[in-house]
Amino acid sequence: MKVCIYSRVSTGEQDTRNQSVVLTDWANQRGYEIIKVYEEEESAWRNGHQRELANLIVDARKRRFQAVLVWALDRLSREGALAILSLVQKLSACGVKVLSYQESWTEAPGELAELLYALTGWVARMESQRRSERTKAGLARVKAQGKRLGRPSGSKDRKKRRRRQGFTPL
Repeated sequence: MKVCIYSRVSTGEQDTRNQSVVLTDWANQRGYEIIKVYEEEESAWRNGHQRELANLIVDARKRRFQAVLVWALDRLSREGALAILSLVQKLSACGVKVLSYQESWTEAPGELAELLYALTGWVARMESQRRSERTKAGLARVKAQGKRLGRPSGSKDRKKRRRRQGFTPL
């Protein structure tokens, strides 16, 4: 079977190779032919910013592979059950299955898999929201202690920032 690998990390401090190496071994053990590896450093909350995922969908429509291997379903999206189900259904319409290393049930046939996809999407969204709440609580605590948040004054970016389309500075 022809497959692709999709790995995603949220920040530059993380490395997609941690996922890709394991997924490559998994594919080789099963005798799958890896057509392409899509690697992304982008938050799964920022809809429309996952360029490699968009490229993967284009290639799926061209029927270049029969399955997408992912470390876990939350690598696809943190937007919840609907986003993950929608993506899985979009790929399924192209004849492509999503197989997760962490969630072996993704190979289950029928409606049970749909239910489990929805549940996993909901859990991913809740986990992300809780992490955000903890971060905000920590920032509020530090601010209440009188500490200044943000970059030190006078510091500059090491690399040039990308401009968002439609953004007009004041």
